Amino acid sequence: MNRSTARMLSRVKDVYLYIRDNGTVTTTDLAEAFGITDRTVQRDLHVLQYNGLVTSPNRGKWTITERKVKVS
Repeated sequence: MNRSTARMLSRVKDVYLYIRDNGTVTTTDLAEAFGITDRTVQRDLHVLQYNGLVTSPNRGKWTITERKVKVS
């Protein structure tokens, strides 16, 4: 795995943990917390949503799903 992919996967994991620990958050909250652009946050959230780990019941607000995940 190249460094760029490893960095992205690490960030996606951190985004998931941030949402889990802080409850419902906005895309802007995540961008500010991680010092990245809204577009980068959207890409990360898309990965998490595709895997059934987060959902956006209200447009622009994200929360984790009930799906169990082992975080290592």
